[in-house]
Amino acid sequence: MPVCHLAAHDLACRRGDRVLFAGLSLALGPGEALHLAGPNGVGKSSLIRLLAGLLRPFAGTVERTGAVALLDERPALDLPMPLGRALGFWRRFDRADEAAFERAVEAVALGDLLDVPVRYLSTGQRKRAALARVMLTGAPVWLLDEPLNGLDTASTAAVESLVAAHCGNGGVAVIASHQPFALDRMTRLEISRFEPAEAV
Repeated sequence: MPVCHLAAHDLACRRGDRVLFAGLSLALGPGEALHLAGPNGVGKSSLIRLLAGLLRPFAGTVERTGAVALLDERPALDLPMPLGRALGFWRRFDRADEAAFERAVEAVALGDLLDVPVRYLSTGQRKRAALARVMLTGAPVWLLDEPLNGLDTASTAAVESLVAAHCGNGGVAVIASHQPFALDRMTRLEISRFEPAEAV
């Protein structure tokens, strides 16, 4: 696993005319994981996108060492295409070999659905397919936005185990989730709504 670090310093996020959060800092090194928690609309998904470099911060800085892979509500899989071909596109794009493809598909238990068009997969199956795509990148930094949505108990445990293995190999994981996420030694960051100071 390549050496990786992820940090944010005095980060602020504004969407439209509204500041979602401000003064937020974090730092993660190899093997560390962070659970982002907080009410709906507080900015967890926006923070994930800031960390990924897909949004520019209103204030503060983000520092990354190592490639980043993002899992969010958009699985980035071609809906009409059979799952195997859709994942195969990303395997070639990320220059992963066949063995890595087979390990990823086996890890998310989708081997019997490779001929099924992505559009016919359930929410949970698409979520697991998106995680396989993350695994194929080989990126040491995983940013996972609601990775347990739509998963049954067995699939939830499997995803938790995959993230644990990733961190155990020296990777970094940031997980935004309303649901409990079982991972040893994971820290928790509760994001609060931004309350502007009253004028004096």
